[in-house]
Amino acid sequence: MVGERAKGRFAESFSRLRRRAHLGRRDPYELHLDPSLRPRDVERIGVALDSVLAQREPVTRRLMASAVLSAYDKLNDTGRVRFFERMSEQLAPDVAAVDAAIETVRTSRTPNDRVAAERELRRVLTPSYARLFHVLTGLPEGVKLLIDLRADLLACRGDDPSLRRLDDELAGHLSTVFDVGLLELQLITWERSPAALLEKLIAYEAVHEIGSWDDLKYRLEGAQRCFAFIHPAMPDEPLIFVEVALTRGIAGNLPVLLGHAEGETGTAEGDTAIFYSITSCQPGLAGIQLGNELIKHVVERLRRDEPGLRNFATLSPIPDFRPWVERQLAGGDVTPGERAAFQDDLGSVRKLVNAQQVQHAPDGIRVGLLSMCARFLTEQGQTRSADSVANFHLSNGARIERLNWLANPAPYEIDRSFGIMANYRYDLGTIAVNVNEYLQSGTIDAASGVRELVR
Repeated sequence: MVGERAKGRFAESFSRLRRRAHLGRRDPYELHLDPSLRPRDVERIGVALDSVLAQREPVTRRLMASAVLSAYDKLNDTGRVRFFERMSEQLAPDVAAVDAAIETVRTSRTPNDRVAAERELRRVLTPSYARLFHVLTGLPEGVKLLIDLRADLLACRGDDPSLRRLDDELAGHLSTVFDVGLLELQLITWERSPAALLEKLIAYEAVHEIGSWDDLKYRLEGAQRCFAFIHPAMPDEPLIFVEVALTRGIAGNLPVLLGHAEGETGTAEGDTAIFYSITSCQPGLAGIQLGNELIKHVVERLRRDEPGLRNFATLSPIPDFRPWVERQLAGGDVTPGERAAFQDDLGSVRKLVNAQQVQHAPDGIRVGLLSMCARFLTEQGQTRSADSVANFHLSNGARIERLNWLANPAPYEIDRSFGIMANYRYDLGTIAVNVNEYLQSGTIDAASGVRELVR
């Protein structure tokens, strides 16, 4: 299904432009189309797209483009797929013109002719929808509209080569618009941040649900910090945000960290910054790497603002662990030490796993699962970790520092990793080496205590 988050945004943009242009309730650019975009309406969309690109007067061009998006907003899933198909076919590079330009480059005889031929080749290789994306960027909320448009495109492109080429161009355009140098690193606070932005944090949090306004307030005050990348064109829309707690030592229990359980919570005089949640908020920015840049910028900001910090680490979920354990147990793929810890009864272990009752299991189950978790994270025998979160942190130069049993006993965490969470440590002196070794050869840096868990 095509994403629903953009519903209504395109129409709102069109209405604002109409008001600015002092148009009445009816205007010559508005399109009324069947939601499924029947063949005659596909043709009308094609004419409208050509008209946008042919128009030279800026205000009129933006009105036309906004009218197209307003019509798109009312399409159903079938209609949106047909819209993208028409755009990708009609506004793609002209094959004959490209072939001719290549031949001209090949047969150029002088340096000046060669330069001119290469310039023409670049021009004909640039699809017309690239120009359309630039027009859309200039609309009210155009940056956000493009993100939402790409979210829809990602949901329906499949393996269609023309739609993937369209997506490549849109992703490239968004990569430029969202270059990290254009973004603002913002500290989100309870007192100073706008309510609209705070509401978005609650809505978007994807790692550890924010259960109430009081829960959000706790995460923004005292020893807690929340940082987000904000684009100037989207001041109330976080692109990605990270939640941090300042602690003494490396924390290994999430409920305590969040103030949901008794124990030593964070302290503003702590020596360690614990990154416990990072959430990407905009599906349309998938594949545009902002997470690693956010962590780097936050570390730099914290080192400046909190000079007492000595350690930077995470308390991270292991979301891909459970499916791997189930496959290993089903195939009997355990080490002799793990089999002994499980008392040679893999069937009973599978029942506990399936019933989500490992938190009440004997010590042998705990020892065996921690051994399997250490193997899962460190001994995959592949060029990349099989766990998505581990791969993210290892790609950024972190070390697997510690595994924590029942670090998060919430049902959702028991379901995906039996409550086990990992600490990834960012040692500023080894990050560059770790990144190079991991990306080049798949070498994983893990503390000796993690490797010693393997039985």
